[in-house]
Amino acid sequence: MTRMAATQVGFGLGSNIGDKPGNIRTALRLLSERNIARLDAVSRIYRTPPWGVLDQGDFANACAIGVTGLAPYELLAAVKKIEADMGREPTRRWGPRLIDVDILFLGELRVEDPELTIPHKELFSRGFVLAPLAEIAPSLILSGASVASAAAGADLGGVEPWVEEE
Repeated sequence: MTRMAATQVGFGLGSNIGDKPGNIRTALRLLSERNIARLDAVSRIYRTPPWGVLDQGDFANACAIGVTGLAPYELLAAVKKIEADMGREPTRRWGPRLIDVDILFLGELRVEDPELTIPHKELFSRGFVLAPLAEIAPSLILSGASVASAAAGADLGGVEPWVEEE
């Protein structure tokens, strides 16, 4: 496994199957337990409308920021293993999923190939990522833009804090 210097990392997490908030909490726990990242900040969980494919249930989404020593492709393999271990099965693009763990950024690193793009190529077009990321890192600058200003200009329609049902 290739290690690198401790680097700030951002994750976007989403689920719209089963116990959606529970799936996100499990993935966050596994990121820590498996020493993939030391998580320093975790947003609230948000209820968000589907994006891309609209004929599916609402999502639970959250973001986390931490520090990792994993190189980009090892980090990708580690988050994909969490998804698989939790029971995610391949479906149509942007379709329903038990858990999705996206790498939003990895320090200042830029990677662009078919397997991995860092920073995440859709980061600034997704309100369901910008709202929780702005909650925990509003002053963070990614690709020359602050997260807070990107969130202020994003369509956040339907993105609201998750209220646990009683």
